[in-house]
Amino acid sequence: MTESAYRSLPSVDALLQTDEVAVLLRDFSHDAVTTLARDVLSNARAAIKGGGMAVSSDQLASDQLAAQIVERADRAWGPWPNSVVNATGVVLHTNLGRAPLSAGAATAAAASASIYSDLEFDLTTGKRGSRNAHISDLLSQVTGAEAGIAVNNNASGVLLTLAAVVGGASASRGSGDTGGPGRAEVIVSRGEAVEIGGGFRIPDVMRQSGAKLVEVGTTNRTYASDYESAVTPGTAAILKVHPSNFTVEGFTHVPELAELVLVGNEHGIPVINDLGSGCLVDTRKYGLDQEPMVQESISDGVALTLFSGDKLLGGPQAGLIAGEKRWVDLVSKHPLARAVRIDKMTLSAIAATLISYLKGAHESEIPIWTMISASEPELAIRAENWRVKIGEGVVESGRSAIGGGSLPGQTLPTTLLAIEAGDKADAFAASLRKSPVAVVARIENDRVLLDPRTVLPDQDFAVIEAVVFALGQTTR
Repeated sequence: MTESAYRSLPSVDALLQTDEVAVLLRDFSHDAVTTLARDVLSNARAAIKGGGMAVSSDQLASDQLAAQIVERADRAWGPWPNSVVNATGVVLHTNLGRAPLSAGAATAAAASASIYSDLEFDLTTGKRGSRNAHISDLLSQVTGAEAGIAVNNNASGVLLTLAAVVGGASASRGSGDTGGPGRAEVIVSRGEAVEIGGGFRIPDVMRQSGAKLVEVGTTNRTYASDYESAVTPGTAAILKVHPSNFTVEGFTHVPELAELVLVGNEHGIPVINDLGSGCLVDTRKYGLDQEPMVQESISDGVALTLFSGDKLLGGPQAGLIAGEKRWVDLVSKHPLARAVRIDKMTLSAIAATLISYLKGAHESEIPIWTMISASEPELAIRAENWRVKIGEGVVESGRSAIGGGSLPGQTLPTTLLAIEAGDKADAFAASLRKSPVAVVARIENDRVLLDPRTVLPDQDFAVIEAVVFALGQTTR
């Protein structure tokens, strides 16, 4: 039986001549397609040897293998990342790319990539310009800071800032100073020496930057006096870190930002505020707890405020640094700034996103704020419309999460479409992902839940189509 199965396998040349594979040869190199065919044949031989593949005819084997080649080619060489519909109810879904861009940001990014631009060219003087000048102006207008700079993400922003501030503080002592190895100490509350997603730990980043961590206070209670007592001639900065993906409740105390600025000013050391997600609007308007705002950090007198571009800002992945011009200049001139430099497409998207805030149009133009601001009645109407057109499911109240390391534990009321799936819940959710437009849902208590809050209105038909498709697949 095994020998017969081996003999039924076609040759590489025979596979290349099948109609399906011949189509691939029109678009891709002969070597690339041949390598793929050989890999598929090798896997088929291994499957036969292990008893995992049985074929009844030469034609069937050829059809099966050609289909596998096409499938693997689509997976490996097709457009990526693939577009999906986020019906999970998690607004900033890290695994799904966090914030979807506004139409304006997407258009700006595409335009900057397809044509030449004045990225680093001054059209007035005809000489080299700065890629940071325009973003610095926009950050100043939006946040009230004197200047700003954009890097490739907030983690690199923290690393760059600490390296620059520690290096600048040490250099400022002068060659005649004999007081020690330099100012490298950075004071951090013990409750803020945190780890966020992907194993990003503040102590590790500080070590890489050349800073020496000085922990003060306790896990749950830290006072301004703790920072005051920790200042030494070797102190380079005070670092405040917003614990963006967890909360500590109960017997707690955290000093006001203005108190830390006062300590810093008294000793001539900068306060650096890592806000993480970085919010520009008052989240209490939407029934959420107040998220620290960038503008408030600036107005409190912080030297440098650091935040992300792809979380509550609602733009592309980026790290934004805003604050006093002398400190921004110090950061931008550090050698590491070149290594974490932001690309032109991301710069264009960030600029367009910031302009939406200047227009006061964030709710209508930036998708995550459209989702967060969506009213309960409109979400209920959409969920009911899904149910009617699908002809299955139950509409019920539920909660949507903000996610993405922002507003931990905070949720918003929503209306869900629940599909009872029993022991087929996993298979049903998998079928949703295999539909013509992949839809990602969540499973709770053997039910597949779809939340309209995180589905853009023009994606409603895709959800309906995907659920109908999945129902057909799982009821056969």
